[in-house]
Amino acid sequence: MLFNVYIRFRRSFGIIMLSAWLVALTILSGCSQTGGGSVSSSPNTQTASTGEQASQEGTVESERKIQHAMGETVVAGTPVKVVTLFQSATDASLALGVKPIGAVEAWIEQPWYHYIRDQMDGVVNLGSENQPNLEEIAALKPDVIIGSKTRHEAIYSQLSGIAPTVMTEEVHIWKESLALTAQALNKQDEETAFLQRWEHEVAEFKEKMGDKLNLEVGILDFRADHARIVHTGFSALVLDELGIARPTEQQGEDWGVKLVSKENIPQMDADILFDQTSTSRDDGRLDLRKEWTEHPLWKNLRAVQTQRVYEVDTAVWNNGSGPLAAEQMLIDLKEIYELE
Repeated sequence: MLFNVYIRFRRSFGIIMLSAWLVALTILSGCSQTGGGSVSSSPNTQTASTGEQASQEGTVESERKIQHAMGETVVAGTPVKVVTLFQSATDASLALGVKPIGAVEAWIEQPWYHYIRDQMDGVVNLGSENQPNLEEIAALKPDVIIGSKTRHEAIYSQLSGIAPTVMTEEVHIWKESLALTAQALNKQDEETAFLQRWEHEVAEFKEKMGDKLNLEVGILDFRADHARIVHTGFSALVLDELGIARPTEQQGEDWGVKLVSKENIPQMDADILFDQTSTSRDDGRLDLRKEWTEHPLWKNLRAVQTQRVYEVDTAVWNNGSGPLAAEQMLIDLKEIYELE
């Protein structure tokens, strides 16, 4: 009987010692994780080396779900390596204080439009807006790509395989481009500051203009095979926001009216005409403009008779289509209307 008691005692003692050992091991393991030892990151953790997305304390900035023309994309932290695939996005990125590492080249004045060229030093030229170089984009290892459904819907999946990609619906609606770019770059404060400044400038412009706002303005664009009266587009959006009147028949949701016969010149009639024809293309458009502007019907237009036909910079008034271009348009208009 004494022997059985002894056996039971040894078993109990062994269980107690084993439990104590396990508790001690757990405590020591916990201390090693919280006392400065290395902790492995989860597969989804972003590091500062891929866009400076980690704070000084070592925590990762929150991911943001961005709704855009192609769906929803998750972008983490504040991207630094940015690729822009249409002109308005490049302009908007610069307006927010971020120089892209790569951008598609300008339609004219290659590689970059003159009005932003001094801000584009060192940016990699990614080729045509309609067909950007995917290999070059991948080589840059961007944190985010900003494109447009109008231009890049067919390559969206390829771009998304390189980096998180967001897209606008159109390429010329500058406030939408600015808003999406600000979301992608985590620069909403900078967007707000720009828009506040812009709204102040617009209000000041309207006040100085007074009754001049009632003068009807038309926008012309001569091409190689036709003349175009612009209904909508970047320049039209800016003029409308500034409160500048335009003939009712020269407004609409379509891009404009293509005129192929000089007999249609009277449709261009307005108090003031802004001619945004590109003067750097040697494709026949300047020859067509010369023919049309020498026609007797052209000389009957109100703007021609009062010498209020103004040639404007197409890179600013048409191609750039971004917030910086909008500000430059406003500068041009103040000079044209002699407000300063």
